[in-house]
Amino acid sequence: MTIDPGPIPSCVCAMPPRKCLWQLSEGRSLALGGCTKIMGILNVTPDSFSDGGHFLDTQRAVDRGLEMAQQGAAIIDVGGESSRPGADPVSLDDELERTIPVVSELAARTESPISIDTTKYEVAKAALKAGAAIINDISGFSFDPRMAGLAAATRAGAVVMHMRGIPRTMQQNPSYADTVVEVCRELGRKVAKLLDAGVGSGQIVVDPGIGFAKAAADNLRILAHLEALDTLGYPLLLGCSRKSFLGAGGVKVASDRLPETLATSVVAALCGCHLVRVHDVAENRRALDVITSLFEVRR
Repeated sequence: MTIDPGPIPSCVCAMPPRKCLWQLSEGRSLALGGCTKIMGILNVTPDSFSDGGHFLDTQRAVDRGLEMAQQGAAIIDVGGESSRPGADPVSLDDELERTIPVVSELAARTESPISIDTTKYEVAKAALKAGAAIINDISGFSFDPRMAGLAAATRAGAVVMHMRGIPRTMQQNPSYADTVVEVCRELGRKVAKLLDAGVGSGQIVVDPGIGFAKAAADNLRILAHLEALDTLGYPLLLGCSRKSFLGAGGVKVASDRLPETLATSVVAALCGCHLVRVHDVAENRRALDVITSLFEVRR
């Protein structure tokens, strides 16, 4: 007897990211959508939670940035101040010394747009002058009131992240009545302030801030409801790479959390995220290519 299984249902959450152009500085743009793109993490710090000290040397950092571009990173994100829980602030001079030579060299040697991961106006301004095209501000452009004006004046890409408090204290008993609703609401307020400052809607990408002022359960709730963030109407970036909530199964060393990171990147791709921010570019690119192939079959 032949059993007719009936129509094959589609997975309701499996959808490629919608296509759009992300406006960057100096009239540039980056095509997003159709597949999930990678923002490669380049920490030029001595104390980042996963790779602190690995790329503090300028030449070594440049070599790693070029390698990530060759491996498939659409963006190289350069940061000179650790934002891990409990991290101490870095002086302006130290952050400039760490980041600007790297940004300048990478901008001259790769076509991949360079992002500056900073909350400091002076660092962002110097990085844009050195060739960066994107400001990635973990405070959601709230720590320095001049940052929104800089993004508006330069037309740089603006990654608006959700966070409460400051890195040193953000993980001290974070509390939400409804994590997803509150993150969406607070991100919406940050975006509105940028628009009021003259930042164009096409410049903005939103980031729910996984691991920033959130308990492990909060991070998982966001991952389980990524579709809610799409209601904001902006491209979505997700940054889960090697983070501590992925160590719940006992993996205590951050650099050993590649399998867990790959799982989150696959979830992001299936739920239509435009970008994932990761340390391990080559491995994540391979995983995301599989999802892209699945989407192509379904067209």
